[in-house]
Parts: sequence; C-alpha cells; structure tokens
Amino acid sequence: MKFWLTLTKWMFVVLCLGCSVAAQEITVIRADRLIDGTGAVAVNDAVMVVNEGRIVAVGKAGEVEIPQDAETIDMSGYTLLPGLMDCHVHLTGRPGDGGDTDRLRESDAHRAILGVAHAKITLESGFTTIRNIGSGSYADAALRDFIEAGLIPGPRMRVATRGLGTTGGHADINGWNSDLNLPGYAEIADGPSEVRKAVRTQIKHGADVIKVTATGGVLSAGDEVGAQQYSDEELRVIVETASMLGRKVAAHAHSPAGMNAAVRAGVASIEHGSLINDEGIVLMKEKGTFLVPTLFTLDFIIEEGDRHGIPSYAIEKAKAMSEQQRIRLRRAYEEGVRFAYGTDAAVFPHGLNARDFGILVDELGVKPLDAITMATANAAELIGVDEEVGTLTVGKWADVIAVEGNPLENIRLLEQVRFVMKGGTVYVSPMLH
Repeated sequence: MKFWLTLTKWMFVVLCLGCSVAAQEITVIRADRLIDGTGAVAVNDAVMVVNEGRIVAVGKAGEVEIPQDAETIDMSGYTLLPGLMDCHVHLTGRPGDGGDTDRLRESDAHRAILGVAHAKITLESGFTTIRNIGSGSYADAALRDFIEAGLIPGPRMRVATRGLGTTGGHADINGWNSDLNLPGYAEIADGPSEVRKAVRTQIKHGADVIKVTATGGVLSAGDEVGAQQYSDEELRVIVETASMLGRKVAAHAHSPAGMNAAVRAGVASIEHGSLINDEGIVLMKEKGTFLVPTLFTLDFIIEEGDRHGIPSYAIEKAKAMSEQQRIRLRRAYEEGVRFAYGTDAAVFPHGLNARDFGILVDELGVKPLDAITMATANAAELIGVDEEVGTLTVGKWADVIAVEGNPLENIRLLEQVRFVMKGGTVYVSPMLH
C-alpha cells in the first residue's frame, strides 16, 4: 500500500510540473483590444469576465459590469483573441518521419509519449484546439482522453486515429523489403467492403473524424502527387458509412481528380488542396466544403528537408508544386472558397503552427481578419466544436490568447503568443516569468 501511495504521489508531481496556474473563480481580463473571432471589427479598451471557466461577459470597458470580488489580469498593450485552432496536425509525429527508419526502432508507446510533449508545446504556442488528422496508431485517441481528464496539458482534440489509405498509396509503406510486412501509416483498405469496415474500425477505436487519402502525397514513395487513389465509389461508401455513424470525413488531396471526386462524395474538408482547379472551386462552393491549406510545410521541406532526413524525392515533389500551390490557393480564396486553418505540423516542428498566417496574408492576399477567422470560427465549425469554443462570446469556454501589439497590423505577432488560457486556466502568462 505504501508503494502505491508513493508512486501516486510522484506521478502527480511529474504530471503537474509546469502544467498550469488555475484562475480564481471569477477573473476579469483587461486589454487594449479584443478580436472575438466572428469576423467582427476589434473592440478597443476591452474587458472580459470569466466565471468557472466560461465567458460570462465581454465588451468595451465601462459597458461591462465587473464583480467586486473578481481577480483582474491586466493585459495593457495586448490584443485578446480566441484560442487558435489547427485543423491538421499529427501530434505523435515529427520531421523526417516519412523517410527514416524510426518505425523500425520505435514502438507506439514511444510515439504516444512524444505526443504528450508535442501537446504541451502546441497549447503553449496558442493553439487551444486541434484536429489530429492521423497518427499511425490509436495513440491520439488516448492522448485526447488524458487531456480531457486533466491529467496532462494540451489542446482540445478531435482525432482521426489511423485514417484510411490504399494499397501502395500515400499512407502505405512503400520501397521496403516486402518480407518485412511493415504496417502502413493508415488502415490500408481497398474496395467498398474493406473501406466500410475500415471506417467502422476507426470509430470503434475512438475516431471523431475519418481521414482518407484521396490522392498521392509529397512525403510518400512510389506514388504521384496528382494520382487519384480512391475510386469515386470507394469515396462515396466511406462518406456514407462515416455519416451514418455521425462522423465527418477529411480528404487528403493535392490534385483535381481525387479532390473533386472527394468533394462530390460529400467530404467535409479537403486537406492541402494544392492544385485546386476552377471545377474544384465551383464544387467546393456548391457543397460548402472547407479547404484546409497547409502552406509552411512545403517551405520547410524545401529549405530544411535535407537536414531533417526528408528524402530527396519528397523535396523534389515539394519544389515542383510550391509555386502552383500559392497561385491556385490564392484564386480559391478570392473566389470565395471557405478556408479553415491547418498546417500539417509534424512535417515541421510542433510549436511553429502560426507560421502559416504570414504566408496566408503576404502570399495569398488573405485579409488579416479573415486569416484569424479561419483559425477561430471557421475552424470551430469544421471541427464541430463551435457551440463551445472558437469565438469570445458569452457562454463559451474561456479559451483565450493574447499577443503584444495588434495582429491586424502585423499578423506575424501570432507567432509570439504571450498569454494562453484554456477553460479559464492560465498556462502561459507574462506574469509567470
């Protein structure tokens, strides 16, 4: 009995070290301005009241009643925003995973613990909600559950577990000795009956969303980025099965054929969408399909890939696609396709998730307020958490970040988040240093 009491004590200490500082029951946050995430103009001289982890009042100072016994957090010089959301991450992955031999050396347990570290980094960088869009195992579901239970720090999570891929496709393991029989990064399933079972299997193991590889990819060996990998019929069965069980489908797709087939099948989002064409733009607008661009990943692969062990074929694929990606995605934005923020973090180091904001604004011509809305209200709608988080409005969880200065004037300030609150608990604050 003494042993278990001692073990429990030390586990509690390890889990709590550096995790958070709980806010008082009623907390008032004052700041120079507030961007609420709805797309509305910023509120200057802003005040927010938080009670038991939720927003109970928000608005301009002097127009909001302040409880007498409230603790005040003074964020003068700062801008308050909703906690940011990243709709495309891989918390149990890291740079170079697509080309090295880590899968031969490391167990799923290694990856799960790696995910714990990455979850903390992601939260502290200002991303309070993420969609983990494939983990290679079911570790992301366990990570989600431990975070929800308050045992480890991390963002709110929606997870895809293993996702679905075709034999020899983007999510399979290609180029190795066939006698090794290595498992793919996703559930490898071909044909209507197999994909139906694969969808059900992921949900059995905790999937909140189904991820499917509709085209080839940059980091995969032996396939072309432009190749459609799942047939129209297979995609239709995947979406129908997922929908029947209350799940949305996210489709990895770079090129028009597979992308457009996935949109016609009814997927909720296209991940990457690098080479979207005019037909795809029309289809996505008609269907209300979100596009989740992942921009910094290509830059990182081109500039840092060799140093991180990313194979040369992947670097060449990224170079060949980079220029067209910017042109095509800029057109999609200008034509009114709905964007939700996503990065593919793991291809680049976790914690750099905000790098895409600068590319969106500087290279795609996205308005700063639109870019912020992509990572707040739009992302919340796609992920399916918009009733609880995503905007700084009364009744929602107090997931709040702050940056010094005005991100509407310099969007790259979002790369330097100085304050992070999730559900009323402060994880990062200038006052804690």
